[in-house]
Amino acid sequence: MHQIHVSLFSERCAEFRITPLQYSLLSQLRELREADQTTLANAVALDRTTTTGALKRLAGRGLVSRSISPTDRRAQVCRLTPAGEALHAAMEGAARDAHARTVDALTDADRHHLIRLLQQVVSGHDHRHGDADLS
Repeated sequence: MHQIHVSLFSERCAEFRITPLQYSLLSQLRELREADQTTLANAVALDRTTTTGALKRLAGRGLVSRSISPTDRRAQVCRLTPAGEALHAAMEGAARDAHARTVDALTDADRHHLIRLLQQVVSGHDHRHGDADLS
């Protein structure tokens, strides 16, 4: 299912040159407005190293700003830049279309059932936030 989604996302969002992970980070920053890298890693259920690499690439494109936290010099605080806001807004429809097409073979009832089951799986791993191995 992940491979199908990544393929659909790549088809729909190719012009934006953003991966699904990067889109998740942009979406979280749009919602949170500001977050440190550990908070973002936990929000998208990834390890900090992978998240940091993705944020560096987004910052390199001018989509995210990263600065040292005034309260914890070890932490990087991240924010969307105006360019990041604009890119997220421009690609949101295409990304949502990829999400919808991933499960379009299911009926509405099956889609809701799948979402409930996936939420149950995720909830069972809430204690693992920040761990690299979710198996």
